Amino acid sequence: MQNLQQFLPFMLMFVVIYFFMIRPQQKRAKNEKTFESNLKVGDRIVTKSGLHGKIAELADTTMVIETMSGKLKMERSSISMEMSFALTKK
Repeated sequence: MQNLQQFLPFMLMFVVIYFFMIRPQQKRAKNEKTFESNLKVGDRIVTKSGLHGKIAELADTTMVIETMSGKLKMERSSISMEMSFALTKK
């Protein structure tokens, strides 16, 4: 019984860390992967570096976006999910 009481704070701390740090990060990663897989040609996007454009071509891991200054080839993971949703809501 004494050993259980000693480890109870550590177990409680692990549970708190799991629900406040690990679980939300896993959920965000899953949402980003779903977002990347649902992209299609013609979608307006914003990259994580702040470039605005429209998807011109899609490949497995890369894409070509059309900007005002030309076309750029980028990784799909460089798209900012939050900013792309903000563009579609306007």
